[in-house]
Amino acid sequence: MSESASVSILDNEYPLNPGQVESYRENGHIYLRNVVPPGQIAEYEQAITDWVMKLNRQSRPLSERDTYGKAFIQITNLWQHSEKIRRFVLARRFGQIAADLMGVDGVRIYHDQALFKEPGGGHTPWHQDQIYWPLETGHTITMWMPLVPIPAEVGTMTFASGTHKLGFVSRQVISDESHKTLAEFIEARRIPQVNYGAMAAGDATFHAGWTMHSAPGNPTERMRKVMTVIYVADGVRIARPDSKARENDLQHWFPGLKPGDLAASPINPLVYTR
Repeated sequence: MSESASVSILDNEYPLNPGQVESYRENGHIYLRNVVPPGQIAEYEQAITDWVMKLNRQSRPLSERDTYGKAFIQITNLWQHSEKIRRFVLARRFGQIAADLMGVDGVRIYHDQALFKEPGGGHTPWHQDQIYWPLETGHTITMWMPLVPIPAEVGTMTFASGTHKLGFVSRQVISDESHKTLAEFIEARRIPQVNYGAMAAGDATFHAGWTMHSAPGNPTERMRKVMTVIYVADGVRIARPDSKARENDLQHWFPGLKPGDLAASPINPLVYTR
């Protein structure tokens, strides 16, 4: 597959049917197959892996890290380092899916994250992404895409269905404490939990910013390579940070902006508009 053909796939729309959109809005998560065909994801996997390894500063063994550090190697805004990764992260195809699921006219990038769970890596605690994000909206969504096949024994994310409708449940950042608090909340309310099992490279899940989710550890000898992209509806304004985590995100992901400004700094490009 030539690079030009691969790029054209990323420019093409991925049609969603009304049932898929309705399911996402009801549950706060969805699994979509073949978002990037298997034969085309490999070229992006290699570029992303190269930059993750180049930028990774985690040198301590897993046994010496805290729970968050054991969960994954995390590298952000890779799109700024590579033209190939830029084409992938800013793909119109992904933005169109995000906009259609949320029912908005356009979306911007909040930021990307490579999340590589090492062999023997620990679980990802229950958490809500949006506790970090200083945004005046519920129109946020994350694409979570494996770059390599993920077998059932490695595990994909588990979602607590419908929790995106609740907004804040706990302000705890991702940690042992958030895992305990949210697990007890989910169990007490008997909230349905969904795990989509094994996923092929180029498949993707999308989940809302408030959707509670977690992931198991990696008991295999292979790296679980995942690329994520976070989207926010175009036209959204920045909220006044009400926590240290949100203050940090405001400074880092909206450089030069302040509360009340449009969430549209130079590193939050518009990737899709109708």
